[in-house]
Amino acid sequence: MEAESTAGWRGPILDAHQHFWDPFANPHPWLAPGAAIPFRYGDYAALKRRYLPEDYRRDTAGHDVRESVYIEAEWSPEDPLGETRYVAGLAARHGLPNAIVAQAWLDHPDVAEVLAHQAAFPLVRAVRHKPGGPASPAELGTGRTLMSSGNWRRGYELLARHGLHFELQTPWWNLPEAVDLARTFPTIPLVLNHAGLPADRSEAGLRGWRAAMVAFAECPNARVKISGLGRPGRPWTVEDNRWIVREIIAIFGPGRAMFASNFPVDGLCASFDTIYSGFKAMVADLPEPAQAMLFHDTARQIYRPQRLAPGPMVEEGDLAP
Repeated sequence: MEAESTAGWRGPILDAHQHFWDPFANPHPWLAPGAAIPFRYGDYAALKRRYLPEDYRRDTAGHDVRESVYIEAEWSPEDPLGETRYVAGLAARHGLPNAIVAQAWLDHPDVAEVLAHQAAFPLVRAVRHKPGGPASPAELGTGRTLMSSGNWRRGYELLARHGLHFELQTPWWNLPEAVDLARTFPTIPLVLNHAGLPADRSEAGLRGWRAAMVAFAECPNARVKISGLGRPGRPWTVEDNRWIVREIIAIFGPGRAMFASNFPVDGLCASFDTIYSGFKAMVADLPEPAQAMLFHDTARQIYRPQRLAPGPMVEEGDLAP
C-alpha cells in the first residue's frame, strides 16, 4: 500500500528505532538459514538479508531523516561488545546511526564489566534486554518477567552509574512490573518500545492496553516509542492505527512520545513512506511544536545523537572502548 497522505510535518526526522545487520558475516542466530522463532508478524524470511545504511537511505528517501538510533538486533549474547563495535564502524563509515542502544544481559555475572565497556563507546546511550514473561494476559499469575528478579534488578541499577537508560520491549499486560521498576529506580529513564505491543485490537484488548499505558505514563521517567504497529496479514493503514497513536499522544504528551520506523522489521508490513506519511497525516492537526517533538525533539533529548560525516574505512580495533 502506498502512503495515504503527504500532509503534515515537513521538518527533520530523528528515527528513534531502527536496525542494521549482515547475517552472512555476523552472528544473528534468529536470522540464520533455517532459523524460525515465534515472530509477531509471522513469516520473517524476508529479513534474512543484509540491511545496511545504503538500504536504509533508499527506504527513507522522500522524508527528511537526519539521524537514526540503532537498537540491538539479537546479536549472539556471547559477544555483546562485538555488535557495538560493528555498528560503531558503520557509523564511522556512513554517518549512520547517530546513537546506539546496545545489548547487555542484566542478570549475567559479567554485567558490570559489559555495561562499563558499552558505556565507553561514544554513541551508546542505553541498553536493551527483553525480559520475557507471560506471553498473553491469560498467563498472568503463572510467572513474572525478569523485571521482578532481584538479580536482574541489581544489573539494572548499574545503568545509573554510567548515565544509561533502559529500552523495554514487553507487551502491555506486563507493564505493572515496569511501573514498579520505574518507581524503584526513578533516575533511570525507561523507554517502552513499540507502543506496548497492542496487537489485540478487540474492544477488551484495547481497553486493557490503554489502562496499562495510563498507569505507566504516571511514572515521570517513562517514555514511549510509537512504532511496531503492524499486524500479520493486514496492510498498515492510518485507519487501523490512528486511534492508538492519538491515545498515546494524549496519555504521554508529545514531550514523552516519539515516532520510530522499526525498519527493516516493519518493512514486512509496509514501506517506510507508508508508515511515516501515515504518522504525518495522523498528527497534521497538532501545533507545529508538538509535531516537532514527536518526529524529532523528544528523541533528540533522550538519545543525544551525534551528527557524523561519513569518513574513511575504520579498522574495528580502532573502535574499541
